[in-house]
Amino acid sequence: MSVTLTDQDKLTLRTAAYGAVTLMSAADAAGKPHKSATEGSIALSSATGLVGHVLATYPKDMKLDSKSVAVIADQVLPALTAAMALLKKQAPEEADNFRRTVLVAVEAAARTHQGQPSPTVADMSRKITEALDAA
Repeated sequence: MSVTLTDQDKLTLRTAAYGAVTLMSAADAAGKPHKSATEGSIALSSATGLVGHVLATYPKDMKLDSKSVAVIADQVLPALTAAMALLKKQAPEEADNFRRTVLVAVEAAARTHQGQPSPTVADMSRKITEALDAA
């Protein structure tokens, strides 16, 4: 079955995935935020299937440049839930792929330190997982 996503659907998926990496980088502001962003983005670029094709293009229309992590989270966390709901409805086989891809990117972003991630990074990872599972 071939799935056709609208431009808005694709933007939702991209905003959710790249936004999750942005949140992880912001949560690591006292550590290595650039490395977190790089590692998370590399993980997203390694995605396969429909999700990989959608994430291959960085969302230029995405506006995640707020100075407030809360404002970014207000945009990204609902996008994660919406992306999962969208994929469960239109391409159920890709919903798990999207979830795994985002969680791998989150884990990659969190592993920029030796040892355990900071409490803020761990908490952001939990919030992202909860948003993915809320759909």
